[in-house]
Amino acid sequence: MSLFLFSLFFFFLIRLSHNMETKNQTDVAEFLLLGLSEDPEQQPLLFGLFLTMYLVTVLGNLLIMLAIGSDSHLHTPMYFFLSNLSFTDLCFSTTTVPKMLVNIERRSKSISYTGCLTQVCFVLLFAGLENFLLAAMAYDRYVAICHPLRYVVIMKPCLCGLLILLSLVMSSADALLHTLMVLRLSFCTELEIPHFFCELDQVIKLACSDTLINNILVYLVTSILGGVPLLGIIFSYTQIVSSILRMPSAGGKYRAFSTCGSHLSVVSLFYGTAFGVYISSALTHSSKETAIASLMYTVVPPMLNPFIYSLRNRDVKQALCKLT
Repeated sequence: MSLFLFSLFFFFLIRLSHNMETKNQTDVAEFLLLGLSEDPEQQPLLFGLFLTMYLVTVLGNLLIMLAIGSDSHLHTPMYFFLSNLSFTDLCFSTTTVPKMLVNIERRSKSISYTGCLTQVCFVLLFAGLENFLLAAMAYDRYVAICHPLRYVVIMKPCLCGLLILLSLVMSSADALLHTLMVLRLSFCTELEIPHFFCELDQVIKLACSDTLINNILVYLVTSILGGVPLLGIIFSYTQIVSSILRMPSAGGKYRAFSTCGSHLSVVSLFYGTAFGVYISSALTHSSKETAIASLMYTVVPPMLNPFIYSLRNRDVKQALCKLT
């Protein structure tokens, strides 16, 4: 069902972009992605660096998905969410990095109007999906530690599938909302984006028309769809810590904390880099520093997440060993 909705979402986006393309391309045909550096001597280094990071991201997340799919012992709610997180990380990185690599290789900075809006939409989709998945994983750990006797009853496959479906629907609605609002904007002759991908905030800044509604929606929707899952994660871990501290044995406390360590590390990495982007854009006017902050948010977490789960999780390490 989730795959069907994802395909439907993609088809709707393509049709929407095609229908609006004629009207909007009278104003703008393409944008220019300035990237991280304009120095020609640094381009081979950047190409090699990002190609390596992308290949590590693809390989790491594919291995996690294969390990979970091939080991029946990992067919549990926690690893079901983890496999979906790995798929989301893979798609998130694929949305931005390949286009940057192509531009570096061709010594080109251009991205079409349709391509830019498509990139904006999918970045929002996968960022939102990762946000909701981390909240669902936190709820799974909350039930496992605070209500262990009811875990199997509560975390049924239908509930896990429903959580994934709701995450996909809400992320898709958010992405389409912002994309539709960008389609109504007119753009000036200054079409340079000081990033390596089309970021919603940077695209809105290039508009000549009134962007008040767009900016209000960005802050409002981000506060709701970003804040509610974060509050859910904070509540879950507050209850988890409270429950662990009431455990009588040190061994029980250690085992309980160890089941949450990987997820807590991923949550810290995701929200830490996200807040870093926000603070960087608010405090600095340097486009290069903002681009580097966005790099830390969009490229680094998808690359590191497989390492966090494989190094800190004995079950995943055993499953990976069976693949080799």
